[in-house]
Amino acid sequence: MHAAGAEHVFDSFECAIHRMAPRCEHWGCTVIGHGVQGDGRFFCCPHCAKAKGVTGVADHA
Repeated sequence: MHAAGAEHVFDSFECAIHRMAPRCEHWGCTVIGHGVQGDGRFFCCPHCAKAKGVTGVADHA
């Protein structure tokens, strides 16, 4: 896997997720598959974005 100009090698999909997936900036959980983004920040849901004062989030369904 290539990301940010670096090559990453993983022996499982789970390891790749934990290394490469963004983290919710409110709870710190790993955002897998579905999340929202606002002001260049990632969140697991609109509620978390709102809790951090971010409005107008983009839903990545």
